[in-house]
Amino acid sequence: MPQFDNNRSGGRNKPQHIQNQEIGGRIPPHDKDVEEAVLGALMLEKDAFPAVCDLLRPETFYEPAHQKIYSAIQSLGTAQYPIDMLTVTDQLRQDNTLDEVGGVPFIAELTSRVASAANIEWHARILAQQYLARELITFASNVTNNAYDSSLDVDDVLQQAEGQLFQLSQRNVKKEVVQIDPVISQAIESIQTAANRETGLSGLSSGYAELDKMTSGWQNSDLIIIAARPAMGKTAMVLSMCKNMAVNYGTHVAVFSLEMSKLQLVNRLIQNVCEIEGEKIKSGRLSEMEWQQLMTRIKGLYSAPIFIDDSPGLSILELRTKARRLVREKGVEFIVIDYLQLMNASGMRFGSREQEVSMISRSLKELAKELNIPIVALSQLNRSVESRSEDKRPQLSDLRESGAIEQDADIVCFIHRPEYYLHGAAYDEATDKRGLAEFIIAKHRSGAVGDVKLRFRAKYARFENWSDNPAEFSASTAASALNADPGAALGADPFAGGSADLSPDSTPAPF
Repeated sequence: MPQFDNNRSGGRNKPQHIQNQEIGGRIPPHDKDVEEAVLGALMLEKDAFPAVCDLLRPETFYEPAHQKIYSAIQSLGTAQYPIDMLTVTDQLRQDNTLDEVGGVPFIAELTSRVASAANIEWHARILAQQYLARELITFASNVTNNAYDSSLDVDDVLQQAEGQLFQLSQRNVKKEVVQIDPVISQAIESIQTAANRETGLSGLSSGYAELDKMTSGWQNSDLIIIAARPAMGKTAMVLSMCKNMAVNYGTHVAVFSLEMSKLQLVNRLIQNVCEIEGEKIKSGRLSEMEWQQLMTRIKGLYSAPIFIDDSPGLSILELRTKARRLVREKGVEFIVIDYLQLMNASGMRFGSREQEVSMISRSLKELAKELNIPIVALSQLNRSVESRSEDKRPQLSDLRESGAIEQDADIVCFIHRPEYYLHGAAYDEATDKRGLAEFIIAKHRSGAVGDVKLRFRAKYARFENWSDNPAEFSASTAASALNADPGAALGADPFAGGSADLSPDSTPAPF
């Protein structure tokens, strides 16, 4: 039974603090007077509740009695009933909690102590901050206790802590409403900036002319999903794009690779840039001219603003932390994640993998908005593409494990290579489809949808503009001057090792 303090306000019944949760010998942050002022103001003015309802929850209040009173106020406000001393008293009576909070005299005293609700928003923010501080104290205490428990696996403790901290941060993210005028000024400034650029793009150029025409460049705060079946070239596509952006345009790019190691990614980039087949790079069986070609062209990758993280099993919280640091310290303007289904939301519990993927995709969109940069996430497609007898082109319904990916993304793109499904005589006849890659924009929140024709050069794992050097794709003209091997004609060893001057004074790579 609650105890009451009769020393204040003429002996009226008042509940004593019965939640004395001392942590480390200290009482958690709270302010009883501010709590009482907020409750009194809510019952004094009818427009007070809508002003603070998004800031306050019953647990925001430290005093148990105050939690019950606000719960009654919240019930009335949600049902759009009047909120005053009489209606709150009646609601508490219906909830069988009127006596627990101190009865009618205490409710009357709350209203008598407040002159107006003029400062209620400021007071509500104080309570919200104190509640967040208490939550952090409880979180830290739980982590400490679990860390001391030798029966628990430290990795499990860490993952649980990451998930709880992420949920805590998400619950308390608020953004203010703004009047439209400054946003209009920002939009005009963005249009003027695009008009002053030679490319006429308002976003970051991908290096693919037709794609940039449709998107006007990758836009800040957009989440872009690039999806395809295995072996269609998802990683080759984003690495080709990252090379274009970082080497050709100086865009700072970060790649989070959950599937391939840093060395494998760099080997792919070398294959792309130096035009040397991947098998030769892995085996080291290069001719003398190919060594020279490697050492000359690779100079373009040195000092390129490309940052690679190959942490396996990356969680959404780890990604947020690393992405914020990269943006702050390295000036990263573009992030690639390869690929979404390999991520996890460690420390959080979900009823299914689909719910977990939904949480990850939603968090990626929130991260893109928070950092105000475009984020590209690769995604797998389910097997329904293969089961279709005629049209193998991907559809939005083919996105694997979650329909939420389609909802959260600003742009959804597919990679489709028709030649992949051609065999035997059909392949020999379809000369127009060799090397063709269709980059399908199936969803575009701020623009048009459609197809972009690209050329895929499989032996270099590279995507190019369809109009770039089409003659090079034929076998007769594939060899460039650098690829030619005059030494072979003279009987030299075609796999002799080679080297080249890599000093900074050397002639830069002919990109």
